[in-house]
Amino acid sequence: MEIITTEFPGLLFIKPNIFGDARGYFYESWNRERYENAGITEDFVQDNVSFSSKGVLRGLHYQKPYTQGKLVSVLVGEVWDVVVDLRRSSPTFGKWQGFTLTGERKEQLYVPRGFAHGFCVLSETALFQYKCTDKYSPESEHGIMWNDPTLAIPWPVHEPVISDKDKMHPRFKDLSGELLFD
Repeated sequence: MEIITTEFPGLLFIKPNIFGDARGYFYESWNRERYENAGITEDFVQDNVSFSSKGVLRGLHYQKPYTQGKLVSVLVGEVWDVVVDLRRSSPTFGKWQGFTLTGERKEQLYVPRGFAHGFCVLSETALFQYKCTDKYSPESEHGIMWNDPTLAIPWPVHEPVISDKDKMHPRFKDLSGELLFD
């Protein structure tokens, strides 16, 4: 497995070793000891899977106080995955970074606590997996407007399919102190 550090403290891009032959392939999607050695020491407590069609955009989501770190990957298809650093003390506070994740290459992204997260589907369909460090908590759920003008994220879909809930998120500049991280 190859661990690639990013300019965002704690955010890791992971390329697993894939072993394939005429029968198909095998890879480890999680190995506690191996990931701890790479610096991912959090205890994961919940796994989620979402299925979406081309053009669907989910996000930008985060939870507070039940803050989640996430290990995300695409099992089938291709997405453009985006994170926004909401940690006020971080040198990358208020900045975003995007990654292409595919079911073919099995890349993973470790998103530590304190980030908003979202993705849009580039393939006909996508099966997306989230390994989370805390439970889903509807009352702790927050978000940022997907097309926030301050962040100016260049989403690679022109007319995304977005949930009504995601259309109602506030702009980044309107997040109050208690909705950000120290």
